[in-house]
Amino acid sequence: MGVKTSDFLGDYGYIGIFLLVSVGFAITMVVIPLILAVIGVAPKKPSPVKTSIYECGPETIGRAWVQFNFRYYLFALLFVLFDIEAVFLYPWAVAYKQLQLFGLIEMFIFIFILVVGYVYAWKKKALEWK
Repeated sequence: MGVKTSDFLGDYGYIGIFLLVSVGFAITMVVIPLILAVIGVAPKKPSPVKTSIYECGPETIGRAWVQFNFRYYLFALLFVLFDIEAVFLYPWAVAYKQLQLFGLIEMFIFIFILVVGYVYAWKKKALEWK
């Protein structure tokens, strides 16, 4: 009743192969640019034009450090909260007939917790944009 070696390799061999391929790919992606730079294939001629920003908007004037209002983060968290609600509601709706009364009660508890969070955010005036 012991574990056969072929079963062990069949079960975990694929994980080992996947691990080796992924680590090898990561190492290859780091080593190839270094080799190309040593050979001279990759050009190394820095200039102000090459080091300037081109996809990040206009040049900054003044300090680049700007503190954002914390309400941005609050809005983002509330968005994620209600987005997750929608993600959980869809599979529940699909499997509603199989879940029966237990699933219905579970979903009411879930929605109740979300409504409590929504009312709390509303009372704290977290949803007002100033």
